[in-house]
Amino acid sequence: MMPKLSPPPPIRDPGSAHPVLGPSLGPYSYTVLGELAGLTQFGVHLEILHPGSRSSHRHWHEAEDEFLYMLAGEAVLIEEDETTLHPGDTVAWPANAPPGHCLENRSQRDATYLIAGSRRMADTVHYPDAGLTLTITDRNHRRFTDAQGKTVAEYDR
Repeated sequence: MMPKLSPPPPIRDPGSAHPVLGPSLGPYSYTVLGELAGLTQFGVHLEILHPGSRSSHRHWHEAEDEFLYMLAGEAVLIEEDETTLHPGDTVAWPANAPPGHCLENRSQRDATYLIAGSRRMADTVHYPDAGLTLTITDRNHRRFTDAQGKTVAEYDR
C-alpha cells in the first residue's frame, strides 16, 4: 500500500510571455500530484487560476485526453461558446476532439481545479486562435507550424 501523499505547497508562476504564442496568460499556481505519486501513464495537477488569468492558449490535443474537476471558485470555459464552471463541475476532452479550450478566471477570487491528462511522449496540439500547430516528437522537442505547414519555430525545452 502506498502511504498517504504530502503534497508540497503550490508553486506560483507569475506568468510570462510564450516564445511563440505571445503575451502572458497571467499568474497561476500549481502542485504536481501525479509524479509525486510515481504515476507514469497520466498526469494530475492541482491548479489555481488567479483572478484575471487564463489557463492556457485555446488548444486541443490529437493524442492526449484531458479531464478537469472544479474544486473552488469559478472559471469560464472558453470553447466555441463560453460556459461558467462552478465547484463540482466536470469537463473532459477526449484525444483528437476539437474544439480548442481554455479557462479564464473573470472573478475576483481564485479558481481551483484538478486537471488530469495522458502523458504521451509525442502529440500534436492545435492552437486555433493563433493558426498554429505544435508537434511534440518527444517530451523535449517542439516544432510550431502555420496553416501552410511552414515551420514558425523549433526548439528543445
